[in-house]
Amino acid sequence: MQDVFNDTGGSVKELKNLIESGDEIGIAAHVDEISPRELARTVARLDDGDRTRFLELLGPAKAAYVLSKLSGIGAAGIVEQMNPDQASPIVGEMTSHDQANLLRDISGHRAERILRDVEPTAASETRALLNYPENTAGSLMVTEYLSYNGRQTVKDVLDDLRLFGEQYSDYDIQYAYVVSDNGALIGVLRLRDLLMAGRNRLIEEIMIKNPLKLDVGTSFRELSDFFGQHALLGVPITNDQGIMVGVVRASVVREAVTRQSNQLFLKFAGIVGGEELRTMSLFKRSSRRLSWLSINIVLNIVAASVIALYQETLEKAIVLAVFLPIISDMSGCSGNQAVAVSIRELTLGLVRPRELLRVFAKEASIGLVNGIVLGLLLGGAALLWKGNPYLGLVVGVSLAANTLVAVSFGGLIPLILRGMKTDPALASGPMLTTITDMCGFFLVLSFASVLLPRLSG
Repeated sequence: MQDVFNDTGGSVKELKNLIESGDEIGIAAHVDEISPRELARTVARLDDGDRTRFLELLGPAKAAYVLSKLSGIGAAGIVEQMNPDQASPIVGEMTSHDQANLLRDISGHRAERILRDVEPTAASETRALLNYPENTAGSLMVTEYLSYNGRQTVKDVLDDLRLFGEQYSDYDIQYAYVVSDNGALIGVLRLRDLLMAGRNRLIEEIMIKNPLKLDVGTSFRELSDFFGQHALLGVPITNDQGIMVGVVRASVVREAVTRQSNQLFLKFAGIVGGEELRTMSLFKRSSRRLSWLSINIVLNIVAASVIALYQETLEKAIVLAVFLPIISDMSGCSGNQAVAVSIRELTLGLVRPRELLRVFAKEASIGLVNGIVLGLLLGGAALLWKGNPYLGLVVGVSLAANTLVAVSFGGLIPLILRGMKTDPALASGPMLTTITDMCGFFLVLSFASVLLPRLSG
């Protein structure tokens, strides 16, 4: 096919034409020939009506594939726009993990309405996954896997694979798992060992005994560390009784790491909800941004009011106006470094909200060292520029003191917010900005008021 697939605009136009003509074969061929990334860009640029019609023409199985490639980048929004009767056949073609991953971002009532028409066993498994806390092994695992009783023979397993091969083709099969009569995990069976063994041998004789496994409540961070230490494609998951309930794939954990990093970045940038796509409605995108910006403008007005209190000082030593934004910005940068470290340690579970004194001591020490170095640099620059040592003293000491304040508070704010059940990634930035601005302006202008004759003389 032509280079249209290297050009998103051309790809969208061609797909629109195929949708308008109702060309099911052409649409399926189009999806097969473009990369998942190009597919995501193309679908994102369709309007709501074309997007729904596109999925209908693809058929449930192919539409499920498309939505799985859009997971985390707008798939939930697409399904919410569909009639539940249209969405159910598509969702029914997904794995339990993909179903849960999609429906977790959809309102509970609508998700339940979609599941009502999904095959009962699959729907029950998806509901169970939705009940696990987010970013635990239970929420990330798949429940489609091969398991056999240890007393079955190699022939029994091979016959089962042949008989249900079409059904198993949808599974991401690397291993089969060996369980006891009550479902407890006792071993892992490599398919290579299965093919090489005699047909009458019991699979418990050729399985890998005492396999690595994790509990259903294992945290996301522990999962990430596990796959960092073990070069495995997946790990079996068991419940409190040792019964095997699913498998977590390494690829799913990597995707979750990326998704969490992206959401954290967006929250830190002030996108309420941690996700924004340009395919979302104008009202939703605007409200998510304004809810943060409107609070921030109030806080900035409060910080700027400090300048009004020292307006006379600023008029007599106008040169200070050059250094006010420098001190505010440099202190803010130092504070944001502390914020980032605290948020990361909270995410990793390395620090708890109540460890305020420990964090304060650690950050105050680095704030003092960095503040002195930065203060000397800025004070030296002021001295060289104006030749006034008192100006250098004012801006240098002010920057050093404000850096100490910013770094100390930057380390503490995320812990305080987490202790108050508030998202630290979203609220830390505005609070720190207000504190550093107010303290910075106050330190510079109050210190300058004391030395005003030396500055204006």
